[in-house]
Amino acid sequence: MTSAKWPARSDIYDRLGVPKVINAASWLTALGGSLMRPEVFRAMEEAGQHFVVMDQLYLAAGKVVARACGAEAGMVCAGASAGNMLMAASVLTGDDDAKIERLPDTAGMKDEILILKSQRNYYDKSFEQAGATLVDVGMPSDAEPYHLEAAITGKTAAVAYINAPFMKRPIALRQVVEIAHARGVPVIVDSSAEVPPIENLTLPMKDGADMVTYSGGKGINGPQNAGLLAGRKDLIAAAHKHYMNPDGSSRASIGRPAKVSKETIIGMVTALELFLETDHAAVWEGWRKQAKYIVGRLQGIPGLRVVTEEHENRQGPQAVIYFEPKWKGLAPGQIRQRLKDGNPPVYVGGGGYGDEINMVMVNVQPGEEKIIADRLAEILGTGKR
Repeated sequence: MTSAKWPARSDIYDRLGVPKVINAASWLTALGGSLMRPEVFRAMEEAGQHFVVMDQLYLAAGKVVARACGAEAGMVCAGASAGNMLMAASVLTGDDDAKIERLPDTAGMKDEILILKSQRNYYDKSFEQAGATLVDVGMPSDAEPYHLEAAITGKTAAVAYINAPFMKRPIALRQVVEIAHARGVPVIVDSSAEVPPIENLTLPMKDGADMVTYSGGKGINGPQNAGLLAGRKDLIAAAHKHYMNPDGSSRASIGRPAKVSKETIIGMVTALELFLETDHAAVWEGWRKQAKYIVGRLQGIPGLRVVTEEHENRQGPQAVIYFEPKWKGLAPGQIRQRLKDGNPPVYVGGGGYGDEINMVMVNVQPGEEKIIADRLAEILGTGKR
């Protein structure tokens, strides 16, 4: 029997009146991140059938995270922004219970976190949520090692470093670590969207970083509200204390909003183990074929340069449309809007090098590249101002 509240339609999104979209814009939170594999759903369902001591589960899952990231210790948290907040809190307080209970009040503490001015971004506020003050280093597009050296003072709690597509890295992480460590200052790294490639899971630790966080709901295909935090044993222990008392009792601390459910922890660990076992070369080749199909369909349009690109600033192989001066058709923003207005809506990427349009293949399902190519061929072929 169909209730009046839930009319008979094909799936849950239809019942709610929310249209499903084709996501060629990457692992965007605004579009739901990524898709979990069936094994992850099954593991989460199984996890929901039992009670456990959560502190024991945090520690057990942390061992899996630590091994995957090549770190001394690890934990699952509520996304990379929560990871940033926990990293900041950990370097501010260490394992000092009195300081942990005081945050975000940092009076009398080392409470400044240095960040390259060229790496400021919308998400670095998550460091400030712990009570830290961000201090810019260098210039908007450049920095020299001596800028960082001069910025470190007795108030410096850590240096934050950001790894992200198209993010400027005027000083390499390894050199930042050398400068900071020579002065007894830890380095914390936001690598939210940096996997795949799988090598990036261990690279920050190899470069000497003290803590690193990753989004779990992007390239690892875990729950959208999960993240990984890995690093030095003492700092992860401090993050754990911000999260929950060692005896499992409640702590109304700054890290409490970063907690995750037992189902999410199990789902994240399962997704991470599957990610480590994945044939990434085969996955990459699948993305490459999809990108090349779109590129092939859009060749020969006057005023457009359509190419396949794959390098460190691209999240896997992508089909990219560059608009040359002789292009007389619709503006990039108008093209994106027409794609969104279609049925189904198609979301593509922008930014990058100028006002380009890029198709990120990581969430494009088999066959959807044909829909994208058809829609773009129609829009680009007839859309004249």
